Amino acid sequence: MSDDHTRVQEFFGARAADWDSRFPDDGPAYAAAVAELGLRSGDRVLDAGCGTGRALPPLRAAVGRSGAVVGADLTPAMLEAAVRAGRGRDGLLLLADVAALPLRSESLDAVFAAGLIAHLPRPEENLRELARVVRTGGTLALFHPIGRAALAARQGRQITPDDLRAEANLRPLLAGSGWRMTSYTDEDARFLALAVRES
Repeated sequence: MSDDHTRVQEFFGARAADWDSRFPDDGPAYAAAVAELGLRSGDRVLDAGCGTGRALPPLRAAVGRSGAVVGADLTPAMLEAAVRAGRGRDGLLLLADVAALPLRSESLDAVFAAGLIAHLPRPEENLRELARVVRTGGTLALFHPIGRAALAARQGRQITPDDLRAEANLRPLLAGSGWRMTSYTDEDARFLALAVRES
């Protein structure tokens, strides 16, 4: 396992037990972001870096019982917290690295990724892996329940010009990874970038 993986697992593993209680009001923001993916009944969707699975219930509601929902995360403690919260009923939980997904190419209609991009060790390569598992014309949502400025303030830091989530950086990053950005929102209440899988 790489040092990057170890750092991610240590960071999130130490916080998994009380993660949901630290952010109890995020549910509506997750549901609103999922709604913007445009999922239909029967669709197949991945929650990449699913953590405690907060997106799984709205994803399941969007695709219905005929659809497929998969939550993948690198940190066992986060997946255990998802199971304790009952979210394992809404999707299949996989202990997996989003940089090497155990999924067939073009097997999904969409990917939802909350807070993931800041933790990707090789963003272009990792976003290309997400594109691999999505059909042409499928969608990607890069989401955070608060915007870049609010998140930086919460973490006691400043936004820097090299922030991957800045539109000027994210648009070409996605384009180089097989995605075309279709919308970008960065406000205090949320961050949401939507993209379509190019052919």
